[in-house]
Amino acid sequence: MVKTLLNLFLILSCTTLMSQTTIKQAKLSDCALELTTQKVTYDPSYFSIDYPNGDIPSDKGVCTDVIIRAYRKMNIDLQKEVHENMKANFNAYPKIWGLKTTDKNIDHRRVPNLMTFFKRKGAEQPITDKAKNYLPGDIVCWNLGGAITHIGIVVAKKSTDGKRNLIVHNIGAGQVLEDCLFNFKIIGHYRYAPMNSN
Repeated sequence: MVKTLLNLFLILSCTTLMSQTTIKQAKLSDCALELTTQKVTYDPSYFSIDYPNGDIPSDKGVCTDVIIRAYRKMNIDLQKEVHENMKANFNAYPKIWGLKTTDKNIDHRRVPNLMTFFKRKGAEQPITDKAKNYLPGDIVCWNLGGAITHIGIVVAKKSTDGKRNLIVHNIGAGQVLEDCLFNFKIIGHYRYAPMNSN
């Protein structure tokens, strides 16, 4: 009897946790879609910003700023989270830029750093060629060729043929909604929905 009750409790706990994650993922999708209403000019410039909760000018940004702003709408400050994780685990992060220490102005705005952060947080999902595996609220990273990386958010809107979820990203034309999931080589797939978010 005790074993049966314990199993039931575990099943209910897992179901509750899964439904909370699904709700948070759906909210992240909604937050990303809201960003497409903002006029944003693609601008890869280095900005000195406040910390925590710093942001570059709201009318400027790159692909990572889409992710940062969507999570911020859920009260998750990726600037602070990445900075703290990177400061405590600096050697775990890429050394592509030749940095000797962290930089709270830019670290969270680099795709390889976000990939490392999400992976360290246990958010990594399998990379597949099946559209059904990419759910609203998932983060996808691509290699555009050479060392050029890109990142976007899967949202709860479908392609015209109904086969794929669309992506909110900024690849040069501002924060836009596009059918581009498989346009480039996928190098990262993450589902990050921390319990402390709204």
